[in-house]
Amino acid sequence: MVVNTAPGVDVDQGTATVRSVRAFVGTRRGAPVSWLDRYVRLFGLAMLLVVLAQPFSSALASLSRQADPWRAGAGLALVMLAYAGLLLAARAIGPVALPAADAAWLLLSPLHRRGVLGRTATILLVGSVLAGVALGVGALAVLGAPDLLALRLAIAVILGVSASVGGVALTVLAQSSQSWQPWSNAVVVVTALLAAVAALSAASGPTRRFVAEIANVPASHGAAVAALAAVSAALLGWRAWSALAGIPARAVLSASTRAGHVGTAAVGMDPSALTWIAEDNHWRGRTLRSRPWPSLPAPLALAWQDWRRLGRRPGRLATLLGGTALPALAALAAGEVGAVVTGVVFAGALTAATAGISGARRDGDNPALARLLGVGARAALAARSLLPALLGGGWLTVALAFMSLTGALGTGPWWLFGPLAAPALAAGGLRMARRNPIDHSMPVIETGGGAIPTGPLVWGLTGVDLAVLGCLPLTLALGLHPSSLAGFLAAQALAGTAVLLGYLLRAGSARNRTTVCSGRGPRGADRR
Repeated sequence: MVVNTAPGVDVDQGTATVRSVRAFVGTRRGAPVSWLDRYVRLFGLAMLLVVLAQPFSSALASLSRQADPWRAGAGLALVMLAYAGLLLAARAIGPVALPAADAAWLLLSPLHRRGVLGRTATILLVGSVLAGVALGVGALAVLGAPDLLALRLAIAVILGVSASVGGVALTVLAQSSQSWQPWSNAVVVVTALLAAVAALSAASGPTRRFVAEIANVPASHGAAVAALAAVSAALLGWRAWSALAGIPARAVLSASTRAGHVGTAAVGMDPSALTWIAEDNHWRGRTLRSRPWPSLPAPLALAWQDWRRLGRRPGRLATLLGGTALPALAALAAGEVGAVVTGVVFAGALTAATAGISGARRDGDNPALARLLGVGARAALAARSLLPALLGGGWLTVALAFMSLTGALGTGPWWLFGPLAAPALAAGGLRMARRNPIDHSMPVIETGGGAIPTGPLVWGLTGVDLAVLGCLPLTLALGLHPSSLAGFLAAQALAGTAVLLGYLLRAGSARNRTTVCSGRGPRGADRR
């Protein structure tokens, strides 16, 4: 039987191929791709290459130098952490996923599954190669090239591409079969351990010399290692390509659903939806043991769910603890505590604080539970601020202690800024939890660099502005490097406490006034 749907397109149900089915679908999609569409794509690609040519050439010109033993270990640790993050991101995405239409129709059809997933495999390969090139160039920028720049650059690129392609291929194999899952986990764990060793080399003399010796390895030895890595990556890639034929449809459908949610949130420009999706995917299908709650006052009992939720995710706590070394590594790699390092410090502390705000977010979206329990908005916020303050302040304390131990900061009790800045970080985290969705009706600002939509900008700065205001003394101390920290510590204690108290007073009064007077739901309330 032949289905004749368009001139020149015949799909035989007995001998249909993926290419013929896609051609059949293509005939039903409006106007075909014209030469003008192809010209626009090529022109855009050419302009992108022209824009990136100058920075890339400048970066290549700076590679011909000896390795700095003080910065090589920290930079190498950052490159390894970026590689581990690449593998974790690939695992979170799927990595094998399909568009919604293909996942609904082609995946479950009698068509050959490897042919259906061929486009996805091509995209993964291209993305892995690009990421590997970036990793290789980054590693060479850290280690330097004392001689034979072109050869060492080629070796670094081959090593980076081999590691990236091999790691993603191993993730694909783990998606297709559970027997490969321990190997994929082992690669991430080993990479994190090597990053820790490289980070220790930045602060220890003997190990620092070992990293310097790696930078001075003869090019012939590096070429042999690159050849071995390329062969291993090719074997893993071929094994992953063969495994696509038998990959379970359930795994691909689950990954496609996650990719679809991410695409919907990106098109709708609603990043908050991604956190809800990730949270729901984590808890869906899990069996949790029921335990009695401790006898606590009403506000603390309401906030106890955040503590229980965080306690059931030890991996998140371990990740936050490992992230405390990032500011020290960034300071050693940059050679100074500048704006970038200060940004890393605040981003990490605020990220740690937001790990304990899920209850506040749910209260903001649906305050019915808090009203049924008879807990006021101000009391509930005060109780929910304890966990973000502990997480943010604790993370900042450990991070500043690491920076002091590595010599990135001057002498003095820098770690005291952690507990003193905890109230400001908690206020920023709570404000981020209670912010409204992005208002796309806000005006667009025309600047010399292009148009800036104020809706996403205001949404992104909500909460961050409060944390920066409350941590202003710490910011000044990191920028000025004073000989005495007493005045800055006192100012930080006042600023952090004032910001949290002011936020609790204003947020509680605004919510109570809106609820009593208008009776509007959470979307109509002032969730500042």
